[in-house]
Amino acid sequence: MPHPLVTEEMIETYQTDGVVVVRGLFADWVAQLRAGIERNMAEPGPFASENHKEGETGRFFDDYCNWQRIPEFQDVIHNSPAAQVGAELMRSRSAQMFHDHVLVKEPGTSMATPWHSDGPYYFVEGQQTISFWAPLDPVREATLRMVPGSHRWEKPVLPMRWVQDEAYFPNVDDYMPVPDPDAQGMPVVEFEMEPGDAVAFNYHVLHGSRGNTSASRRRAFSLRLVGDDARYVARPGRTSPPFPGHDMQPGQRLREDWFPVIWQG
Repeated sequence: MPHPLVTEEMIETYQTDGVVVVRGLFADWVAQLRAGIERNMAEPGPFASENHKEGETGRFFDDYCNWQRIPEFQDVIHNSPAAQVGAELMRSRSAQMFHDHVLVKEPGTSMATPWHSDGPYYFVEGQQTISFWAPLDPVREATLRMVPGSHRWEKPVLPMRWVQDEAYFPNVDDYMPVPDPDAQGMPVVEFEMEPGDAVAFNYHVLHGSRGNTSASRRRAFSLRLVGDDARYVARPGRTSPPFPGHDMQPGQRLREDWFPVIWQG
């Protein structure tokens, strides 16, 4: 039986648009995730970034790949309904862990999250991918903004370094330039959200976020999973996250000792 949070209409929307909102996905885990984020910020990992850009105000902290050392994240990943919900939205028989990501914009943070799609940064290829973006504070303005259907574009979007504003890989001809959806009149969806709600989106959906000009924090926890058809692919440079020393070969499923299957239907 499908999870009560998932309807067939949501699955169809996810397949077509590459994005759907799941209300209350982490509703029972908000305090746990907030505690995990505080632990993460107090003890940043090797990939932590302050995303400081000249001329911008406030603090934009992000960090990823910490779930194995932060017990609150481990608990949520293994015991929340996210893995089952993700598998059902992907139409996959399984859900495999890829990585976690924490993004915190303190009050008065002017820096926007630039338009980008996650897939080109990753060493993963496949149609069955999903990222959950879950705010832990009410979100009205600093929402996640997405271009529905962009996961089906012919070319991937060029991955860029957010602060330096330079291409992540050298062979830019293999990618399309990062669009400006507002200037180009593309459809953009965004949702006002309560703590514990989650936006689910395919790795190749173009998305971004405004700065946080409100008087309250905007803490968000992201969980990235892959499904049955996800395979390792070589990129023309260092991926993000890099996962050095993985020893995988193109076409292989992600190694389960590093990327465990956390739900099996």
